[in-house]
Amino acid sequence: MIVELPFGRRQLPVRLPEDADVTLVTKRPMPVLASPEQAVRDALDMAEFEASTGRSACIVICDVTRPVPNGLLLRPIVDRLLGCGIRLDRITILVATGLHRPNEGDELATVVGDPWVMANVRIVNHDANDDDAHVDLGETDSGTPAKLDRRFVDADVRIVTGLVEPHFMAGYSGGRKVVAPGIAHADTIRTFHSGRFMAHPNAVQCQLDGNPLHEEQLEIARILPGILAVNTVIDDQRRLSFVNVGAVEESHLAAVNYAEEYLTVNVPERFRTVVTSSAGFPLDQTYYQAVKGMVTPLDIVEAGGTLIVGAECGEGLGSEAFRASQQRLLDIGRERFLESVLAKRFADVDEWETQMLLRAQDAAEVKLHSALDEVDRALTGVEHVESVEDAVLASMAAQGDRSVAVVPEGPYLVPRCTA
Repeated sequence: MIVELPFGRRQLPVRLPEDADVTLVTKRPMPVLASPEQAVRDALDMAEFEASTGRSACIVICDVTRPVPNGLLLRPIVDRLLGCGIRLDRITILVATGLHRPNEGDELATVVGDPWVMANVRIVNHDANDDDAHVDLGETDSGTPAKLDRRFVDADVRIVTGLVEPHFMAGYSGGRKVVAPGIAHADTIRTFHSGRFMAHPNAVQCQLDGNPLHEEQLEIARILPGILAVNTVIDDQRRLSFVNVGAVEESHLAAVNYAEEYLTVNVPERFRTVVTSSAGFPLDQTYYQAVKGMVTPLDIVEAGGTLIVGAECGEGLGSEAFRASQQRLLDIGRERFLESVLAKRFADVDEWETQMLLRAQDAAEVKLHSALDEVDRALTGVEHVESVEDAVLASMAAQGDRSVAVVPEGPYLVPRCTA
């Protein structure tokens, strides 16, 4: 049996052993919209825009790490704003980079997905470390500083766009998450990405109730009244399946309810060998992002089992901050690393991803197939394998079990064990 794993911009064929008892974990087919362009315009027409009295608008879009169909969304949104009397030179598109690097040049054009928008609308990247570019809106009840990008706060009309998909810490992406961490100050992000939030048992994929990150994000988004959200759900070929427009909290929840029906799959047993991916480009371009593919399928991995992950990591390990975090883990060990992160109010940038990696390592023996060089492989903290096929054979032999589960879509599909 041959299965294909998304791997960068291509598919990685994996030939599984003939004697393997393979369970392929895929979501049921998701319907796609016959006319996505019209569906977007219809959703915008149904929304209550408070733009008639507005003089300026800020549209927030996700950065390159999210395959949001911005090419379908942005021109209709801009047209709607122009129809409400807002001048083109008073419309800003703000790229929600969080603490990621800025998106520029061809990469930015890919993110925007519309040459007319690129040529005619002001597009800027959020910079979480620019103190003067943020407005201090106070603190949440738990003490998180609520500092957001001034261009969004000062706009008369505030719109966020996003993709609703499983998120390994915040439950689901999109909606309130585009506000925080998307356009939040570093102090805000480093607080609710600190060890105490990451260690919470409810800070997991596809869980909103009792999830401390979700609740913190909602509280921050509620500070600014009237935020509109344009929410999308896409299928495994990245075709538009769902779109709605509305108040940021309510519309996001409606999109989550739709997505959950397709993006979570019940599995009746756990496996000692699980093969998955990090969903291909753009999510698997760094090891930092690839960690998501290691965490998402853990519910169907038998304790002490083997988790084999294919992720291209074509851009390397990730940020210098993440490299430093991984080096610190290797230098001081798991226990001291966790003690250090739990003691901080402000997390060091990107160390939360190392903390999530430890969650995967605590549950399984993680093996990675990637394009990382030898230097970066040494910092991953996991075993690198040259062949997924050979890793499966070795796991079957070591585990003494022929059963193998394959989750091709990685973090875009959440398997749940019902046993």
